[in-house]
Amino acid sequence: MTRTRKWAVMVLALSAMLASAPAGAEDYQVVRGGIPVMKSVFGQVQSRDTVPARARIGGSVVEILVEEGDAVQAGDAIANVVDEKIALQLDAIDARHEALSAQLDNARDNLERAKQLFTRGTIAKTRLDDQQTQYDVLFNQLNAVEADKAVIVQQAKEGAVLAPSSGRVLAVPVTQGSVILPGELIARIAGGGYFLRLSLPERHAAGITEGETVIVGTRGLSPEADASASITGKVAKVYPEIIDGRVTADVEVEGLGDFFVGERTLVSIPIGARNALMVPASAIVTRHGLDYVMIREGDAIVEITIIPGEKIVTDAGPFVEVLSGLVEGDVVVLP
Repeated sequence: MTRTRKWAVMVLALSAMLASAPAGAEDYQVVRGGIPVMKSVFGQVQSRDTVPARARIGGSVVEILVEEGDAVQAGDAIANVVDEKIALQLDAIDARHEALSAQLDNARDNLERAKQLFTRGTIAKTRLDDQQTQYDVLFNQLNAVEADKAVIVQQAKEGAVLAPSSGRVLAVPVTQGSVILPGELIARIAGGGYFLRLSLPERHAAGITEGETVIVGTRGLSPEADASASITGKVAKVYPEIIDGRVTADVEVEGLGDFFVGERTLVSIPIGARNALMVPASAIVTRHGLDYVMIREGDAIVEITIIPGEKIVTDAGPFVEVLSGLVEGDVVVLP
């Protein structure tokens, strides 16, 4: 059954079609499919964690071991802080330790002598108890001094500022020779990996879903960037709060390690879908600037002109949206 169309058609007899159609030709029934509506926005590279490396003691910064942009591992030394009072405290503790050690040695000798005299019955039991008490007091005082020394030695070790996590150094706000207090910031470290943060108008909030695939452009915002070099990512999180009329979403992307933290890049994110007619790209033939497809109409094959639209790449292969020329249910002859 032949239909009248706006565009010029060429009706072929069935015998002529069989003679001209390539071997292995197949049919495809035109149906409406969902085409994702893409929204181009700027995504900003963010680090999952921004961890401050802080000084554990007060003093002077005598050495800075990293610069902005350096990669560090958890536990690496970033800077060294020295408090000159710690050395004086160690000298005082050592002097107390030597004095108590000498007193303890003397008390030990007196205790041994008192034990011998008590065995011979020369002194009373109270005299022996006094010597034992004196020895115990000095022994405990010596232990307390050793514990105090261990605390001071640990404070000296804490002068080394360590990286709290692995990542990249973003900033070092201090310089060598700076006087700092305990807990003061020495460096900021971006760790835990990178992701893209998007901010879209709230009218698109209902169309953004977690797990959707997005297309991330290459580094740089130049329109001449190679589109084939773009990478894909997944919407990992959509924040439930809308702030200043905008909804925020995070996108997980492999290979963001080369980007700067805070760098912007173009991102195409699906915000919904629209129904459209699609045909396989292989069914379209272009001649003299016009696009044609072959469809079956009863026992005949008709070549009609179409107006193609957007090209869509699917798991089944490349498809092309048909803006005009076909209706749902048409049977397209594939080569």
